[in-house]
Amino acid sequence: MRGSIDGLGSSAPLGVMLPAVFADDELAQRFVSGLDEVLAPILTVLDCLDSYFTPSLAPVDFTRWLAGWVGAETDGTEPDDRLRAAVAAAAYLHRIRGTGRGLSEAVRLVFGVAPEITESGGAAWHNRPLGPVPGDRRPHLRVTLRLPHPTSADEHRLDSLVAAARPAHMPYTVQVTADGRTPER
Repeated sequence: MRGSIDGLGSSAPLGVMLPAVFADDELAQRFVSGLDEVLAPILTVLDCLDSYFTPSLAPVDFTRWLAGWVGAETDGTEPDDRLRAAVAAAAYLHRIRGTGRGLSEAVRLVFGVAPEITESGGAAWHNRPLGPVPGDRRPHLRVTLRLPHPTSADEHRLDSLVAAARPAHMPYTVQVTADGRTPER
């Protein structure tokens, strides 16, 4: 968390900006030095403002706020590195939202594992009208995620994530299963 820092110097002290008549006035210099102490944290934040909007450099509490601001898919329980990755990738994920690649990337960012996605759609070109329709007539989407130690909370989180990132018209099912690998010791 950020807080006040005792003795933080101002990057733009007011005493040197006073008119020359006040340069040797001790009362005026002491008065503006008190203002310098109040303004120093504000000026420091403004001097470092670009760092606040760079997820890898910003303080964690500000990054959590920034996640809501950019619409990153977070729930507040992810580790700091995944939070920062989700915020950094938010704009990219919004561009590819509703696609298989976008859904896969959103799940990978949250869980750290790529999902298995099957869908009913297809695309084809035919030189005659009323040609064969590719894919299934009924749209569906299935997302399977294999985790080392799955919980019911993981399935709920995956369900809410897929509901937000899938194409709006597509019915879906989700499944979280154990990955079948033995844990490393």
